[in-house]
Amino acid sequence: MKLFFLGTAGGRTVTFKRIRNSGGILLREGRTLLHIDPGPGAFVNFFSTPYEPWRDLNGIVLSHLHLDHSADVNTLIESATESGKRKGVKLLAPRDALEGETRVVLPYSQRLVDVGILSEGSGYQIGDLRVEVLHRHNHHGVEVYSLLFRGGDKEVVYIPCGRFEDFWLEHLPEGVDLMIFNSTFYGRRPNIDHLSVPDVVEILTAKRPKKALITHFSLEMLRKNPLRVAKEITEKTGVETTAAHDGMVLEV
Repeated sequence: MKLFFLGTAGGRTVTFKRIRNSGGILLREGRTLLHIDPGPGAFVNFFSTPYEPWRDLNGIVLSHLHLDHSADVNTLIESATESGKRKGVKLLAPRDALEGETRVVLPYSQRLVDVGILSEGSGYQIGDLRVEVLHRHNHHGVEVYSLLFRGGDKEVVYIPCGRFEDFWLEHLPEGVDLMIFNSTFYGRRPNIDHLSVPDVVEILTAKRPKKALITHFSLEMLRKNPLRVAKEITEKTGVETTAAHDGMVLEV
């Protein structure tokens, strides 16, 4: 399993002032390629990888509807399907990203793909990859889902934005190959629905994955230096932790 980090920006300032790139993560297993959370720049940054959407992209997954995770979803759908000519591309997304006044995926775009609605306990097979929903939580009023990706003999957990709550630990598996955290802040901010370093430490101590990775950085995290923060997490938990950077490629 191979991961391509198209961007590592998190929060309004770093994302929308382009202090770092954004655009989410590409996940490759066998002949299957998924795009996770295609925020601003996802389409353009896609071409820094060896792949082309209309030839290689099999699915798109939105953990939630906020623009730093979804801004390029319609563009990617149009490209990956060749405006509807290429069939079988899958889109997995929460219901509120697809319906009603909060929707971010246009009805026109939805007609071009096979749509699956994320919900707790749901699972989907997309080529060589299995996508399973671990739990739902809220993030500034929208549905958010933590996800497990299975491919070959590897398991990767993706924990997107949200304020950590103890019930998460009931749903997160132990001992997976990699846990990815959208750890936006260094210190806890009780009134803001984002993960912080103490949350990451608590989860890693309880669930003991083989490796961990932090991404989706705020200005505060960049000032702290994500490389130093990752080293601090490693020392506190004993779990080898890496800080993602724009354009990073990681083999799991």
